[in-house]
Amino acid sequence: MLATGVDVVEIARVVRALERFGDRFLHRVCTDAEIARIRGRPAEAAARFAAKEATAKALGVGMRLMSPVGVGWHEVEVLNEISGQPYLRLHGHAARLAEARGLTEWAVSLSHDGGLAIAFVVAM
Repeated sequence: MLATGVDVVEIARVVRALERFGDRFLHRVCTDAEIARIRGRPAEAAARFAAKEATAKALGVGMRLMSPVGVGWHEVEVLNEISGQPYLRLHGHAARLAEARGLTEWAVSLSHDGGLAIAFVVAM
């Protein structure tokens, strides 16, 4: 089985959330390891936000806030190799969904420019 997901996020939307909610927003959406990587860079936060949404789409369920069968924010973790290459680590319900669908290999690509952040996810 092959599964894909893509999502785009306006960076200004993340900036507004950070201005309004501060660290509460980051802790709601990101793990401690992700927050350490973001280091105050809204474009990095937006790209990870997009990757979580794209992963949920690849799993065929969306995010929990939109669907009762969706995945939670902390169930999809976007981390980086020493080289900087991003990778995904799934937890809880997201990991169980991936296993049930036979999805064992994941690739993620992140980019941001022109006020937008995009993530593309492929799973096999």
